[in-house]
Parts: sequence; structure tokens; C-alpha cells
Amino acid sequence: MKKAVNFDLLRQMLSGDVLEGDEAYEFTWVGKKAAIVEANKPIRKTLRPCKEDSVNWDTTENLYIEGDNLEVLKLLQESYLGAIKVIYIDPPYNTGSDTFMYPDNYRMDKDEYSIESGSVDEEGNHLFKENNASNPRFHSTWCSMMYSRLLLARNLLSDDGVIFISIDEREYANIRDICDEVFGEKNYFGDLVWEATTQPINAGSARFGLQKKTEPILVYGKCKNKVAGFTLEEIEGNLSYPHRGKFGPCRFEIIEKSDSGDYSRPSMKFQILGQYPRDGKRWQIGEDTARQLEKEGKVEIVDGIVKKAVYPEDELDKRQYKPFWSLLLADAVGTAQTGKDEFNSIMETPMGFDTVKPTALMKKLLSYMGDNYTVLDFFSGTATTADACLQLNASTQGKRKFIMVQIDEKCKVGTDAYSAGYSNICEIGKERIRRAAKKAATENSGASFDTGFRVLKLDSSNMKDVYYAPAEYEQGMLSGLESNIKEDRTDLDLLFGCLLEWGLPLSERMTVFQIDGVEVYAYGMDAEEYRGCKDGMVFYENDIDNQSHTPPSRCLLALRTECRSLLCAA
Repeated sequence: MKKAVNFDLLRQMLSGDVLEGDEAYEFTWVGKKAAIVEANKPIRKTLRPCKEDSVNWDTTENLYIEGDNLEVLKLLQESYLGAIKVIYIDPPYNTGSDTFMYPDNYRMDKDEYSIESGSVDEEGNHLFKENNASNPRFHSTWCSMMYSRLLLARNLLSDDGVIFISIDEREYANIRDICDEVFGEKNYFGDLVWEATTQPINAGSARFGLQKKTEPILVYGKCKNKVAGFTLEEIEGNLSYPHRGKFGPCRFEIIEKSDSGDYSRPSMKFQILGQYPRDGKRWQIGEDTARQLEKEGKVEIVDGIVKKAVYPEDELDKRQYKPFWSLLLADAVGTAQTGKDEFNSIMETPMGFDTVKPTALMKKLLSYMGDNYTVLDFFSGTATTADACLQLNASTQGKRKFIMVQIDEKCKVGTDAYSAGYSNICEIGKERIRRAAKKAATENSGASFDTGFRVLKLDSSNMKDVYYAPAEYEQGMLSGLESNIKEDRTDLDLLFGCLLEWGLPLSERMTVFQIDGVEVYAYGMDAEEYRGCKDGMVFYENDIDNQSHTPPSRCLLALRTECRSLLCAA
């Protein structure tokens, strides 16, 4: 990074007066500009299909992507721009520890921080005294890590989309400031407070200290005013219709009240259905309302008393719902211990994870967003979000789809997960999803929902690197230019590379069939739909003008506007 003198600050420091100039309240840290550059830096990567790890490859709309989430988010920018309604992330909390699998220590090295911040010169001389109490170097790298990823994640959210972020007190203030900048303070819904534990510490000096019981979950929208409202659970049985009126089941309500003292209203004594109120009574409704009810047939004389008939359709706006409380209690959504036990149970062995979110918590959050959308979790970890999504779909016949993103961190030798036979965290996540789908199907017999997921892995570009300028090529090099595709890449690799380039979703159904002995991948359609499509254009590698009838070694069918299809043949 090139260093430069801040002349405005230097002039102010050398002057005894307040000089004119721009001032602004801002949140910054060492490395913020580099994080912005990193978020916008292009990459030459792709996502390669892995059918052998997938379940129901041809039909599923769920994705599990292995790779660094920053690079994956960059690759998804075109295909899922504005298409994600829910993002949930549970990022590293920057605890300062670097134990089992999760790198939870994003503290910048002291020497690195000193150089980057300019607190020492090139010879190592201190230029000013750092405020050691604030320890800014402990937070700078973590802030940069989150900032670049949230910048990219915001692009993927739909206008009515919402992001939930689990965090703890160590980086709470920083993530709030980052989110206020990325999403806008006006799009902050508030914090959910999750009761993460119910077990106190009863040993040592900790028992006499302040014990942490809750964890916050930040809630931001992309455009808060575009979120029409959250989906709430209706309270059943609050309204009943025990009577029978002219139009079916109803509830009769008395429309009289006392006419004595301060309640006396002579103007509220008129005829309804030819009757006045009883002695000492007056009507609760005005004459205009009474005439409208007479016209609609919704007042009747019952046992000599004029009553109003209330039908179910009259009370659609009076249905009772459980509110979206900001307090999420353990007895309703579970604790961290619940999540740990639940995870160990489904994996049928201790896994060594102590901070797993319970699926009840995730189901509660997802249920507020409806039943037909895509949820993205780019710190997927043990795939709790996918598990919760499958459970909800099975129990509610929902159409929620998930995209899990996780870097393939190695399981350390000697850990429970390693001893259980798992080489990296992605293997754990994929296996949990397989087991969760089977469990949800068993517990919801007859339910129809997507139990599969399509595995994609981050890799280098499908195309060979170009090492020479055009003028540097010689005749002997031409044989190496017959194809610019890497030798280890398959037709399916190229197909998904095209989907990313063209901004098409990666989760459309796929059918494989034959045309004149050539294998064809039909994306977004089946074979019959393909044969009924009339507006496609075929481009052959060995037949650009489409004059030859020789079966192609590989072909791509261009995007069909009407059918939204892409085909690749080998």
C-alpha cells in the first residue's frame, strides 16, 4: 500500500485556528479501503459440478457450494442478483481462539498493524503513542473480512429481502456500524435477543460475575419499506360462530347499551327492524350504520331482541396472530446446548461442536419470511440452516430453497469429527443435509418436498491461462492453441461456467438425453420441451456456420428467451 501525507490534517495540526474543510462522522479502520478494493476485484474462478456428492442432481433446486465465501459471492453476483429473499449468517465471533475448525481469531499481527496504520516509520520508530485500551488491531482484520462480504451479499438480496446476523458482544458495535453503512441505518429493523443458555456457571470466580445468557441477532432489510410484513402464526380458536343466521354460521352480538346517566343519548333511540331499544337502553350504533346493516341483512330479531349477525368474512381483519417478539426464549427455540445435542444426535456420534444453533431457532426465523423463497447462508458451518429449511418444507409443504456456502476447512487430527471419519467441514455439512432430509421425510410421511441438493466446488477457470502476447507466438506454438479449454474439464463444467457467465441460476432442473448419438444436457427443460422449442440457435465448435451435418464434438445452444433453456452436448 502506497503511503501519502494527509495535508489537510497536517495543516490543521500546525495551525492554532480551526481551518475550513470537509468533516464527516464516519466509521473506519486500518484496511477498510483494501476491503472495498477486494470486494470489487474480479476473479478468474468457476464453480464445478460434483454429481457424486449430490442428491437428486437433475431435479433439486438446493445448492451446496464448497469454497471461500468471498470468491463464491463474487461468482453468484450475476446469477442471483436481487434474487435472495433471506440471508442468515453466523460468522466467526473473533473470540481470539483458534481451536476446532473455525478460525475465530482475526486479530492483526502487531507489527502488521503498526505498519499499515502508520504508527511506525520504515525504520520502526514510533510516530505516536497508540491507545492500548482500545486494541484496534484486534478488530481491523475482522471488520475487513465482514465488510467485503456484506457489500457483495447486499447485491444478492431482493428489495424485500432481509438479512439475519448472529453475533456476540465482542464485535457487536462494529457489525452494527458496518451494517448501517452497507444496508443503511434506515433499513435496520432491530435486534432479536436469543436466550442462548439456561445453565449458569456454578464453579470458581465466574459464579460471582456477570454471566452471559443471551446473544443478539441483527435484522436488516435491503429496502425496509419494501418489506410488506412478516408472516405470523395465526392463533386458532379465538373466534367462534355458534349461531345460525340468514347466511350461515355466525355470532349474534347485542347492539344495545345503558341509556342512564352519562351514557344517555336520545339521538340513539330509533327503530331497527321496526323495534326501538328496550326500556333503559339505547343503540350502540348510529342510524346510518343501522340502515346499512338492515340493507345487508345483518341484523336480526333473536328472542325478541335486535342483534347484529357477525359472519366469518366480516372479521378477516380481526384474526389473532402471535406477534414477532424480539425476545426468543429457550423453551420456544432451544439453546446452544440444544443445538449441540441435536447435531450429535443426527450424526450419531459426538462431533466436537459447542456453538451450534438449534434448528428450532432457525425455523422460527425462516417461518417469518413466508414459504416460497431462497435462503443463503455463506457461513454455513454444520448446515443448520439447510436442516431447518428441510424440516419446515416437510411440515408445511413449503417451497423454500437453500444455498449453503462453506470453505473446506480441514478437520484437525485428534478432534471428534476427524475421529468420526470426516476430513473437512464440508463433508460434515453435506452428510448432515442427507440425514436431515431422510429424517424429515420419515417424520412427515407423505409430504412432498425437495430432499436433494446440488454440490458445486470452487475452482480455477475452465480456460487455459494466456502467457504470451500475440506478437510472442511462434509457429511451433500453434498446436497448443487447438483448444483453450483445460484438459481436465468436462462438458458439465463448461455448462455451469456458461450459466455463471450468462447470469442464469444454477439450480434449474436438468435432463440428459440423446440426439443422433450425442449426449445433450437440457437445462431448465426436459427432452419433450426441448423438441417443442422452435426459436433456438445451435453453435458448433467444428461447424460455426451450421452447414455441416457432422455430429459435433461439443455444442452449446444459445439462451432461448421464451423457454429459458441452455443445452450442452458432448
